[in-house]
Amino acid sequence: MTSQNRHDLPTTAGIIRLLSERTINRIAAGEVVERPASAVKEIVENSVDAGATRIDVVMRDGGRALIQVTDDGRGMDADEISLAVERHATSKLTDEDLVNIASLGFRGEALASIGAVARLSVTSRPRGSDDAWAVRVEGGKKSTVEPAAFGEGTRVEVRDLFYTTPARLKFMKTARTEYGQAADVMKRLAMAHPDIAFTLSDGDRTTFRAPSVASLTGDARLERLGAILGREFRENAIEIDAEREGLNLTGFAGLPTYSRGNAMQQFLFVNGRPVKDKLLTGAVRGAYQDYLARDRHPVLALFLDVPPEFVDVNVHPAKAEVRFKDAGLVRGLIVSALRHGLGMAGHRASTTVASAALGAARPEGSASLPWGRQHERPSLPAGFADVVRDMYAPHEGSGLRVQEDAQMAFERRGDMAMPSARAPEAPLASMPQQPAPSEYPLGTARGQVHATYIVSQTADGIVIVDQHAAHERLVYERMKKQIAATGVARQSLLLPEVVELEEGPAERLIARAEELAGLGLIIEPFGEGAVMVREVPAMLGKMDVHGLVRDLADELTELDEALSLKERLEEVCGTMACHGSVRAGRRLTVDEMNALLREMEATPHSGQCNHGRPTYVELKLSDIEKLFGRR
Repeated sequence: MTSQNRHDLPTTAGIIRLLSERTINRIAAGEVVERPASAVKEIVENSVDAGATRIDVVMRDGGRALIQVTDDGRGMDADEISLAVERHATSKLTDEDLVNIASLGFRGEALASIGAVARLSVTSRPRGSDDAWAVRVEGGKKSTVEPAAFGEGTRVEVRDLFYTTPARLKFMKTARTEYGQAADVMKRLAMAHPDIAFTLSDGDRTTFRAPSVASLTGDARLERLGAILGREFRENAIEIDAEREGLNLTGFAGLPTYSRGNAMQQFLFVNGRPVKDKLLTGAVRGAYQDYLARDRHPVLALFLDVPPEFVDVNVHPAKAEVRFKDAGLVRGLIVSALRHGLGMAGHRASTTVASAALGAARPEGSASLPWGRQHERPSLPAGFADVVRDMYAPHEGSGLRVQEDAQMAFERRGDMAMPSARAPEAPLASMPQQPAPSEYPLGTARGQVHATYIVSQTADGIVIVDQHAAHERLVYERMKKQIAATGVARQSLLLPEVVELEEGPAERLIARAEELAGLGLIIEPFGEGAVMVREVPAMLGKMDVHGLVRDLADELTELDEALSLKERLEEVCGTMACHGSVRAGRRLTVDEMNALLREMEATPHSGQCNHGRPTYVELKLSDIEKLFGRR
């Protein structure tokens, strides 16, 4: 730039001056109020902090024309309502302590920021008072406080949002999209506060309603989550309840077979505050990585309660992110709690598997009856009718003859053995009667269809098992136990390999050298920004050592956890389990089928294969009767 050009600049370019209060408020509004849903979040959180037991929200034109939030909280008198719309005025900090935050809102910017870009009015009456008061703020200009007619509580109205900043209106989505974003905010707040009743209306109809429930734990919380996420989640959720060093994690998580194609149905809360945090989502991914394919995501709602001094909630203007004093402790708690809960679920699979199977069996275009008004029966797979007939037909003698126990049968055929008590050889008449279906959750084997699917009879229905997928999971679980007991076998590299990295990632890898050694990877520092690899996991065979180490460094940088190596080891285990399991097309004896069912009942996670697909489908007799028009 020439000297002449510099002189052509405005004379104010180099002058430092204070921004006007109006400009400051608009900048703050840009940070706090990104869209109508942001305004709804801030106002509703104020209502929660005010001790409301009922909060009603109305939005018109996606919030552009009107946002109205009415609550029955403690209310405000004339002096408080005047201060409430000032910047940095709050009732939620004690002695201006920014460490021990026990409320949802504390920055004191929300109402002032909203009033800077919209027409804001606040009407309130304290509990036990006869007087109500109102104040208005339009484009940052506050009116005097005036008497008003209103019941106990507070009503906040926001009209013509962003009318002072028309450029922001260009970035707003359709009214339907903006309304949907606000509905998501309401759902999250309703999950965190089941003792409060919430409603959301578009002015013509109420689209979201969550009545209050009795308590914040156990069945009451599941009832609120079921009302929001649906009946299927309530039926397929496992309870999470864990504590470690003063941190408490509660909530409910869906079974692996009840999963989604994205992470939109994962809801995480810290001290009642909805958050979206990489650490927490990474911990969830780590907990489920053994049970789901990489493109599937669990459905869950987790509530983490920690001491206020353990978490910093002041790292984001909209309070959507948090920072923990000990991130490793939080991640370890989430992973261990979820894995323990999934382990307690045993062989259980989601009820949606049966629903999907029944839906697939019904012809398209059916009327009130499953197969339509013409009573056209759906065609059954070949061999199915024979199995069903044999299943319910009386057997001659006292039962089916036990030909040989399952362990000997599997050993003879070259497959991995499954434990079973050996039955003595005996004539048909003296053989013990086959166990009744009611004695086992997965019932008693009655036959095999297409040499691939085992059909068993339970006390109130039938179970269809994919023999290959089921045995694959059983073998996989055995391999994991073996690795945990004896460690990962290692193989030395003929020539150690040096991998060059940036200094920071290299230091993080060396800091975790002991943990990586437990996974079969031996590394040493090799100058600044480099590591030397001496041994690698034997089960990985020929591999790209440089690529593995760089992936581990990236994983540690992003999530502070070496997931890549674990995932690779588990993928190899899964492949080995697949090749070492009973194949589809292999005919099994009745003993072998029953042995498989019994081991499934005793093995955690056997309800899904290594990729999260179900290993069995259970059909209740009542559902089958509906399918055939008997009900």
